[in-house]
Amino acid sequence: MAQYGFYVDLNACIGCKACQMACKDRAGNEPGINWRRVIEVGGGEWRQSGTSWTPDIFAYFLPTACHHCSNPPCLPVCPTAAISKDDNGIVKINVEQCIGCHYCEWACLWGAPQFYEDRGIVDKCDFCKDIVDAGGSPACVEACPMRAMEWGDIEELRASHPGATFAVVPLADPQDFGPNSTYTAHVASTDRVGEILNQEEI
Repeated sequence: MAQYGFYVDLNACIGCKACQMACKDRAGNEPGINWRRVIEVGGGEWRQSGTSWTPDIFAYFLPTACHHCSNPPCLPVCPTAAISKDDNGIVKINVEQCIGCHYCEWACLWGAPQFYEDRGIVDKCDFCKDIVDAGGSPACVEACPMRAMEWGDIEELRASHPGATFAVVPLADPQDFGPNSTYTAHVASTDRVGEILNQEEI
């Protein structure tokens, strides 16, 4: 069985949110529902040198969506078995079976499942399964003007980008869930503590 995943070069991402908008457009989601989000991370401080002060600041962008985990925490908690994982490792929600109980929302460490108040159901990134099955690429990958995003078999992506990792601030510790996203960390993210700057947006 293959396992599809995403790769993102955070040094190439300019935070334009084209991936986010392409995803929203393809899924037909209303404002407030974002299957793919771009987190803005920043931090730093002022440093004194003699009688002068200079800013030592940094910022970077982190596109994120469902990580289509190898052991997805959302799947076993669904009481109606609405969540499944296909032969390509894509984690999908059958909205016809969903009762909107929020269990998958609460189980996911990364906020991928999104609740639709008007419909009373939860849905999330489906890896543009219909497009991929037809031989295309996910909308987010196609939309990136910097070509910062790639998709494919996660092991091939990791082999192509040996320094890539999931350990990027502010992503939660993956524990044993096996998220299938990998990132080339931004040069500013490796040894500095930042904070989310657009919390209300994401």
